[in-house]
Amino acid sequence: MVKLHLHLRHQSLLFLILLSLAFANAANLRISEHDGVAAVGDLWCVAKNNAEDAALQAALDWACGPGSADCQPVQKGGICFEPEDLQSHASYAFNDYFRRHGSSPSACDFSGVAAITGLNPSHGDCKFPARSAQVLFNVN
Repeated sequence: MVKLHLHLRHQSLLFLILLSLAFANAANLRISEHDGVAAVGDLWCVAKNNAEDAALQAALDWACGPGSADCQPVQKGGICFEPEDLQSHASYAFNDYFRRHGSSPSACDFSGVAAITGLNPSHGDCKFPARSAQVLFNVN
């Protein structure tokens, strides 16, 4: 009986996830979960608002150096240089790295200072390329 109960629980959970995704897609909403539970629409990797500046700078330096992210747009004179702040520049670099490395949750961690979002961080002429995700879920 326990095995049947778990099976029904997983079916119900899967049904609810799919139903939520269908409504979100119909309403053009974005759902994302950093653990890969569910994702619909476009995804970006951005710096966390509460990240310490020193940790953010170290992660940005790594992304633009050994991580091989394209950081030209956030260099002085680049299309994404403004606003000239660490949060914005790190977000752009993190997102570029995320896209170049398969857009997996592990490609958007940067020692805990980044997160996956469904909210487009683009601003003005600075466009953050997105990773399209249809449905990603992991039911254990």
